[in-house]
Amino acid sequence: MSADSGVEIVPVDPVMIVPFVLLLVTIAVAPFINKRWWEKNYPAVSVSLGLVVVVYYLLGVHNLTRVVTTLHEYISFIALLGSLFVVSGGIHIRLKGKATPLANVILLGFGSLIANIVGTTGASMLLIRPYIRTNKYHIRSYHIVFFIFLVSNVGGALTPIGDPPLFLGYLKGIPFFWFAQYVWLKWLIVVSVLLMIFYVIDTRDFRKRSASLQHKVEEEGEKAAFEGLQNLGFLLAILVAVFIENPVGVREAIMTAAAAGSYYTTSKKIHDRNNFNFIPIKEVAILFLGIFATMMPALDWLTLNVHQLGIVRVEQFYWMTGALSSVLDNAPTYLSFLAASFGLFHLNLEDPQHMQIFLQAHWWYIQAVSIAAVFFGAMTYIGNGPNFMVKSIAEQSGVEMPSFFGYIIRYSLPILLPIYIVVWFFFFH
Repeated sequence: MSADSGVEIVPVDPVMIVPFVLLLVTIAVAPFINKRWWEKNYPAVSVSLGLVVVVYYLLGVHNLTRVVTTLHEYISFIALLGSLFVVSGGIHIRLKGKATPLANVILLGFGSLIANIVGTTGASMLLIRPYIRTNKYHIRSYHIVFFIFLVSNVGGALTPIGDPPLFLGYLKGIPFFWFAQYVWLKWLIVVSVLLMIFYVIDTRDFRKRSASLQHKVEEEGEKAAFEGLQNLGFLLAILVAVFIENPVGVREAIMTAAAAGSYYTTSKKIHDRNNFNFIPIKEVAILFLGIFATMMPALDWLTLNVHQLGIVRVEQFYWMTGALSSVLDNAPTYLSFLAASFGLFHLNLEDPQHMQIFLQAHWWYIQAVSIAAVFFGAMTYIGNGPNFMVKSIAEQSGVEMPSFFGYIIRYSLPILLPIYIVVWFFFFH
């Protein structure tokens, strides 16, 4: 069988899914058990588990093409995240005004909108530092968690630029404005509900502060400023490069060149003001190297067995795409279920005519898979690339972030899951 990318998908031993599960469990548990050990040894854990799977694909099933394709996807993934991280790190934004609940809601809403223009990674890296600075006197973990919910994930559901899964759908023939046309109502509902919940939580916290602290927060708002203007040009170069497919490697080369140009033309004082360093992107690059490698058997097994699993209804595609997008990279998960939905009707994702038929007769499946891939990326720290970077930047700034399970138990399950259930009930049930 061939996947939508033309890569031959061969049967794999389900046992080879174990390294992927082990890596996810280790990411979740190890920092909680021994944080110092994990910070020192996570590269070895990630790379070694990834090598186990790579060796299996090379020597066990002799599928070199699958490994090379996954490596290219990983390089493209890191090139985009890394270049946006570096360029946005050269832009210093200071916000004028008071760190009130309303001001925070406006900033989060703005971030949700621009995520569709510069991507969730670009919006996250542009706004996380000024967001932390403007809340410096009363920053709490929930401030960062809702930032991850809105700016790093849910906000990017309206355009192919917003989140990588949607861009892959665009490359397969889904019209650029299709997502905004068919997803806007769900996007608006989820964003609005999250902003309202945040406003209630932030207002209660704001009122608990002493009068003197409130006065300090209100009187010492920063003066508005924007430094590193030349980086807007580098940002534009990255966005243009996103649309370059051939020849292979040109897109990544342009992104890398833009990142290098940004880094060497940005003054040290701007990097210092942003507390810029490469630790967040290093952590993401190493962990996702292992994730991309170890998830190959999981995705291949799913692609070959989705029909046998009885996944045929729209609501099943919504929940399965969402569940796996919470712990897998949501881009390949999106493509796997999109291809599987085409297969239900004996259509080929690679055929432009079949795409037109599917858009007219079965578009609910595209909508369900698209929404789930983007929205559920906020369920865990590893659901989407920007999540880890935002968490790392916040911790470097002194914010005490919840653990992997703490994030899920305290925030994802009680806040996000009920909202996603409502979306399912009214739109896909």
